[in-house]
Amino acid sequence: MNEKIDVIAHIHAADGNEDVVRAALESFVAPTRAEEGCLRYDLFQDVSDPLQFTFIEEWSSQAALEAHSKSAHIAAGRAQMAGKLAGPAWVQVARRLL
Repeated sequence: MNEKIDVIAHIHAADGNEDVVRAALESFVAPTRAEEGCLRYDLFQDVSDPLQFTFIEEWSSQAALEAHSKSAHIAAGRAQMAGKLAGPAWVQVARRLL
């Protein structure tokens, strides 16, 4: 059975907070890519809505994803973005079929 986990996370910055949110999200990338079990961690910005950011992630297991979500750099970034998002992030956790 394939234990790999894929994640698609959409984050929408509140008006006027694009730069702060982008900086916080960019700060996640290098330390996350160094985490055990991280197979892919890519950040995108929507071309038609610069307030919209998306992470595409691939993890070796659910346990690796859970460890990531509890990491210090993620907690610090979330604190940095508090009050600067248009709403809660939309996150889909899935297992690739094909």
